[in-house]
Amino acid sequence: MTSSALDTASLDRAVMELRNSAGSWSATPLTRRIALLERLLPRVASGAAELAAVGAHAKGYGPDTPWAAEDWSGGPWALAQNAAAYLHVLRRIANGEEPVGPGGVREEHGRTKVGVFPATGWDRLLLNGFTAQVWMRPGTTAEQVRDSAAGEYRGRPGRPAVALVLGAGNVAAITALDVLHKLYAEGQVVIAKLNPVNAYLRPHFERVFADFVARDWVRFVDGGAAEGSYLTRHEGIDAIHVTGSDRTHDAIVWGTDEDAEQRRRDDRPLVTKPFSSELGGVSPCIVAPGPWSDADFRFQAEHIVTSKMNNSGHNCIASQVLVVPRDWDGTERLLDEIRRVLRELPARADYYPGTDIRLAAVLAAHPQAETHGADCRLLVPDITDHDDVLITEEVFGSALGVVRLPGATTAEYLHHAVDFANNTLPGTLGATLIVHPRTEKTDRPTVQRAIAGLRYGTLGINCWSGVGFLLGFTPWGAFPGHTRQDIGSGTGFVHNAFMLENIEKTVLRAPFTPAPRGLLTGDPSLSPRPPYFVTNRTALTTIERVTRFTAAPSVWKLPGILASALRG
Repeated sequence: MTSSALDTASLDRAVMELRNSAGSWSATPLTRRIALLERLLPRVASGAAELAAVGAHAKGYGPDTPWAAEDWSGGPWALAQNAAAYLHVLRRIANGEEPVGPGGVREEHGRTKVGVFPATGWDRLLLNGFTAQVWMRPGTTAEQVRDSAAGEYRGRPGRPAVALVLGAGNVAAITALDVLHKLYAEGQVVIAKLNPVNAYLRPHFERVFADFVARDWVRFVDGGAAEGSYLTRHEGIDAIHVTGSDRTHDAIVWGTDEDAEQRRRDDRPLVTKPFSSELGGVSPCIVAPGPWSDADFRFQAEHIVTSKMNNSGHNCIASQVLVVPRDWDGTERLLDEIRRVLRELPARADYYPGTDIRLAAVLAAHPQAETHGADCRLLVPDITDHDDVLITEEVFGSALGVVRLPGATTAEYLHHAVDFANNTLPGTLGATLIVHPRTEKTDRPTVQRAIAGLRYGTLGINCWSGVGFLLGFTPWGAFPGHTRQDIGSGTGFVHNAFMLENIEKTVLRAPFTPAPRGLLTGDPSLSPRPPYFVTNRTALTTIERVTRFTAAPSVWKLPGILASALRG
């Protein structure tokens, strides 16, 4: 489509209306902004079933099937959780408190770290054993963290501005959460262009954000690459945020013509507006050797498969490369359990456009790749070439590669694993490290070096790093250091309800074993099998109940949530 075929008049009108109202949003007092979020949450709850259902139908299964749990978690629950996170922090500020509570900011081993989760008593109950720390960039002091947090509401508001959000096509909540971030963390009004893959979400988002749409603070528009390109260069747009691939970013910044590469080399961008992005990459799941029981192998296999098969692997944070110790006697046992889980999962389609081409490239490189289940779930159990497509390209589908690394000791192995993840795999969005509590206890310096050394925006310890996308309090973005000439996994952080600055990464932790087995491993918690596991039998019921609780907490809703969670 050429620009002459675009409906530029309607896009121009939307931008103009937003520009005319940007000042009124900037002038909206904190108490009114809080009230708007309080009105948004009931809309999320009342439309949750319909929002999840349209996602399920678009992916080829029914809203009552087990797979539909992810349409609740990645749709209405994520939206409710993030809105509730902003509300928690904004209410603190309105009450005259600092954004982060007392003791939340501390300096450890020369680094400033902020405990951001659990943030509420409900967090401690519903996700017992889950914790998150935000590591600040080296040289940032605790005082600087406290002083700079939530500047939009503490004397440093942004100027009135119009932000363009280019939405992602895979996970329902992404576009809505980016809109919330621009509104509440950066003080900007938003025009959000939905991705053609999930443009069916537009009426649902317009309903949820009805108060903002009515006041010309938010506009949702449809369109493809041509509409997106027109808006990125529109003189009425002040800032841009995109979720997609590095190719999307480069097409916007450098163009797609024959001069694009020369522009990049000369650093002559076509778009010079402030630009943040979340662009994915090849995410590793690193397994440390340890004294695992049979139950540990089964549970962690379910964990690893979840990190791959959630949303059919159509996630920028999906585990694509499983890194395992070459000489550990547990490696083959773990792979056998992974095969079993892959075989037993219900069938589903790889729905995202172009997946067949990307999986065909994997099969072309690995004609003997294992196929598990009724549909196409590829496992390549021993990758040795670092130029392999599973190592160099984000497949964005249901293919998992295995890399075996040497190491006579845990320290040697983890040194190789960190080096491989940092210096061979492209991207820095997220990584997962699985380590038995006894291993961490007996070899703590080794594990701590690995945690400190992994250069990823979110690092999950015994927790798929993708969970950090959902929680709202946990900043979401690539490890700092990418430039527009070498964009990698992107720049900037979104979500980030505490509105922290100078972020390096989030370290997210979960129990290695579910309750009550954690008592045996030295990892006690009250958490059963997590409801986001693809093997959780009651996930759909649990997440639906959690969504409604998050939108309107009540002790009377807890028994139903806990009963469903325990049955899972």
